Amino acid sequence: MAKFEIFTSKNGSFYFRLRASNGEPILASEGYKAKSSAKNGIESVRKNAKKDDRFQRKTSSRGQAYFVLIAGNNEPIGKSEMYSSASAMENGIASVKKNAPSAPVEDLTK
Repeated sequence: MAKFEIFTSKNGSFYFRLRASNGEPILASEGYKAKSSAKNGIESVRKNAKKDDRFQRKTSSRGQAYFVLIAGNNEPIGKSEMYSSASAMENGIASVKKNAPSAPVEDLTK
């Protein structure tokens, strides 16, 4: 089952990531100063993942496909991993659309 994870970095920032049912990360957040902000970010993913126009499809300087999920104000919510092809990236987007709205949250900061 897919799930969101909330975790902290060495500098104390809070992050979230969405993992697919196979355990692979499919979306990762920026750092937040407060855990509540990371939780708000997850809710924003749930809300925006249903809208295809919120996924910006991009190509890295090394030619790898990836996507950024943006909110209604055009601010980034999360970024994908690098994919080997555009079709693999589209599979990642489909996974976010399918799993994010109902994925449970696991708090790894406790």
